Amino acid sequence: MARWSSTRRAAVSTALPELPNIDAGLFDRPSPERLFPSAAPAHHAPRFLLLYGSLRERSYSRLLTEEAARLLQAMGGETRIFDPAGLPLPDSAPDDHPKVRQLRELAQWAEGMVWCSPERHGAMTGLMKAQIDWIPLSVGAVRPTQGKTLAVMQVSGGSQSFNAVNQLRVLGRWMRMLTIPNQSSVAKAFLEFDEAGRMKPSACYERVVDVMEELMKFTLLTREAAAYLVDRYSERRESAEQLSKRVNQRAI
Repeated sequence: MARWSSTRRAAVSTALPELPNIDAGLFDRPSPERLFPSAAPAHHAPRFLLLYGSLRERSYSRLLTEEAARLLQAMGGETRIFDPAGLPLPDSAPDDHPKVRQLRELAQWAEGMVWCSPERHGAMTGLMKAQIDWIPLSVGAVRPTQGKTLAVMQVSGGSQSFNAVNQLRVLGRWMRMLTIPNQSSVAKAFLEFDEAGRMKPSACYERVVDVMEELMKFTLLTREAAAYLVDRYSERRESAEQLSKRVNQRAI
């Protein structure tokens, strides 16, 4: 994602006498002009990567993810659903493993994501966490998920719970994603899908529609200014080499 350096520096004061600890050349005064650039907006369809967290033959998190993909497509989006079958455990295989490489390429391609996990033992599944763990915080000085939108959903076998979506929100924040306010938690998921695997009409289904609609709106609103929205003073003081070294997980 592009770093806003030369164009930003030209717009700030060269002296900040009341802020002696600030590098005035790197200080930014947020402005509507940079939040809403005058350049022609992108005309390609918004791109979404969808992840689900179960390998069961009748996986309700996968069925819910497929419903979400259909809705995003109907709203004008382009979707890719990652199949986690065969994905190795984090750190058990090299980064060039075919499934790892595929997941990382899709994360780079996407402008928004949907994460959908079953709740198991009061938490997201290990498979869901493994997918997120394989997406790096940084590739060199570029953060693959930073500034991209995110919607979170979960399915439960019993009564409604929000443990998994709350955990997914924590991870989304850690990955510096713009997680939308709305979310979906489908209780007793085995009752919400028909024999063909399609979600039945219900208040739960309408909530999923609401979530995808909100995700699409936030993606259209932010994708042109995503790099600027997550640009930080502290990181502008670092070189690309320093940033890469600091966030490189292999060095820990």
